[in-house]
Amino acid sequence: MYLADRTWPELAESLSEESVAVVPLGSTEQHGPHLPLATDHLIAEALATAAAEETGAVRTPTITVGVSPHHRQFPGTMWVDPPAFRDYVESFTRNLAYHGIDRVVYVNAHGGNVQHLREVGRRLHVDGAAYAIEWMWDESIPELVDDLFEHNGPHAGPKETAMITHIAPDLVKPEEFENARDHGLVDLEDADSTVHGARTFYDSVDNSANGAFGDPTDVTPEKAERLFEAAADQLVQLVEWLDARDRAELLPKDRVERTPERAPK
Repeated sequence: MYLADRTWPELAESLSEESVAVVPLGSTEQHGPHLPLATDHLIAEALATAAAEETGAVRTPTITVGVSPHHRQFPGTMWVDPPAFRDYVESFTRNLAYHGIDRVVYVNAHGGNVQHLREVGRRLHVDGAAYAIEWMWDESIPELVDDLFEHNGPHAGPKETAMITHIAPDLVKPEEFENARDHGLVDLEDADSTVHGARTFYDSVDNSANGAFGDPTDVTPEKAERLFEAAADQLVQLVEWLDARDRAELLPKDRVERTPERAPK
């Protein structure tokens, strides 16, 4: 159920305590010469929509701009500062809790959002407002991603190219695949990004002149469909698992008052 398509009387009847919402989050940032800036939020929205349709969970509007200052040198990239992002997502989620939703899955498709979403989830958990967890699509199926593609790349590589090929093929530029590979960075091990154990870069342009990492020429429609369906299935299972939890399981544990007694030797 997409929340924004319903009237308030319909939602008054369908929203209840202990209901689950999926919140798609991504970014609006460069994804090489072959993918749209919308890549991350399109992936998040498509997966959240699929899971909501399968499970009956509430899908909220998509949060389309995230923490992306490391892509700022590429025209069109948008970002917000981390504190503003965290505060916005926290307020957004507390709004859902006000309407009776006490558990949330942040359907995330942007690596720069991860640590901040986990921090928001921790804040909400501390005061028992809601149980909110971050879910990153490619981290749910790492073995499949490795099996399908030889050079994945962390950004604008074959896995993201495959997802957009499946979701919005008209936005993909296959004629730029070789350019993305040849003028980007295929393998992170080839980057001079670590010196004596120190990470020496801050921005993606420091490692990839065109913002692409990995080899998108390895993508096929068949691989794209398989990747999307596998990730969607993982999200469906997560939503069903969360929906089945008793609220008491999700609340913070009580303060420990004493050391547990040791079993006799």
